[in-house]
Amino acid sequence: MSIVQHLINGELVSKGERTADVFNPSTGQAVRKVELASRATVQEAIASAKAAFPAWRNTPPAKRAQVMFRFKQLLEQNEAKISQMISEEHGKTLEDAAGELKRGIENVEFACAAPEVLKGEYSRNVGPNIDAWSDFQPLGVVAGITPFNFPAMVPLWMYPLAIACGNAFILKPSERDPSSTLYIAQLLLEAGLPKGILNVVHGDKEAVDALIEAPEVKALSFVGSTPIAEYIYAEGTKRGKRVQALGGAKNHAVVMPDADLDNAVSALMGAAYGSCGERCMAISVAVCVGDQAADALIAKLEPQIRALKIGAGTSCGLDMGPLVTAAARDKVLGYIDDGVASGAKLVVDGRDLRVAGCEDGYFVGGTLFDNVSPEMRIYKEEIFGPVLCVVRVDSLEQAMQLINDHEYGNGTCIFTRDGEAARLFCDEIEVGMVGVNVPLPVPVAYHSFGGWKRSLFGDLHAYGPDGVRFYTRRKAITQRWPQRKSHEASQFAFPSL
Repeated sequence: MSIVQHLINGELVSKGERTADVFNPSTGQAVRKVELASRATVQEAIASAKAAFPAWRNTPPAKRAQVMFRFKQLLEQNEAKISQMISEEHGKTLEDAAGELKRGIENVEFACAAPEVLKGEYSRNVGPNIDAWSDFQPLGVVAGITPFNFPAMVPLWMYPLAIACGNAFILKPSERDPSSTLYIAQLLLEAGLPKGILNVVHGDKEAVDALIEAPEVKALSFVGSTPIAEYIYAEGTKRGKRVQALGGAKNHAVVMPDADLDNAVSALMGAAYGSCGERCMAISVAVCVGDQAADALIAKLEPQIRALKIGAGTSCGLDMGPLVTAAARDKVLGYIDDGVASGAKLVVDGRDLRVAGCEDGYFVGGTLFDNVSPEMRIYKEEIFGPVLCVVRVDSLEQAMQLINDHEYGNGTCIFTRDGEAARLFCDEIEVGMVGVNVPLPVPVAYHSFGGWKRSLFGDLHAYGPDGVRFYTRRKAITQRWPQRKSHEASQFAFPSL
């Protein structure tokens, strides 16, 4: 069985350390192993990055951008191969994997603009013969810890921009589906990135703690669950690091009585069941304003959920594949059992799904609950599976209060034809990313991604303009060249114009 290796100083290396199995979730079979880095291996990667950083920092931004242009081209040329690798280890459909990669490539495109986004600000004659400007300089060695659900896209949120800004990067991807992440990193080396600027170390908590504790690592980016995000933020900032840690979500879609119901249903189907619900931006709660809207929504959703095409992700023409691991499947099944026990109405039950030829795969069918109330676990907690809960309220104000009272504030949306309602919703909702008739309001690469409340720990969002600020630090320079044959007396008062 092949072993997924680390990438250190431009070379694939095997240390003979602990390993973990990597499974094909469609079959339940282990397809390869991945090495789990020790602290010594992580430190070796850090040393490689630290040694490579000075030359890269002094490389002109335009030359860094040229590497990113070539990288983008290689990603597009290898789309089919990368999608296959994602699907085999994660389980998502080939079409979904290709869509993930395309959104990741958008961030590479933004990184190609390094000469523009790194321009400082200049002011001439702020005082007598005095000029002032700001400069955005790289931090040094920075690191990213990324989740299983987007093995291509989320790392591409991080290291292309960090590297384009002049930093060296250590990536610790998920050990559940590492192959595509490693392959993409190798493509960046093929594009001309110097050795040591991007290193990939696989691992578990030992590798994460090594990155947190290493004084050479100046900043940490993380995407994952809220408990781990909070841990990384607390431990990283305690050591003086800059940290952006994106956590969990419970995303609500408000369905107003005037909504275009057919379009809302189509949007909810993709947002709730796409990628088997394993998205931090998945819609897992539909808040219907009025019983008439709820009844109509459920009547249209139910047959479509029952008709979902589910199978091995590497097959074509499917709507949904399996969950990523047996543990993930069992967790989702437990939530469904809990919802039934709590008194929610189970409209569509996905627990008994069997896929011919994939009997050992980690499958759960699309599931729909009605009459869900805020005290139920299936409402309060992030299920991370193909489960949609319908909550009934009497007014938009009640719907907004429900959302604002939740501990998470990652994404939300409203389906309506009423501009006044949409404006009120956008203004007053306490959520970081909001859609109006858009179910997955993931910002484009030249904006920034991030939630509110316990969905984000840190001041700056991921990628886009906030990403530039996160991976650089501002230096303000004030310069004076006195005129010839001039002399001024000493000033002991605080200087001003």
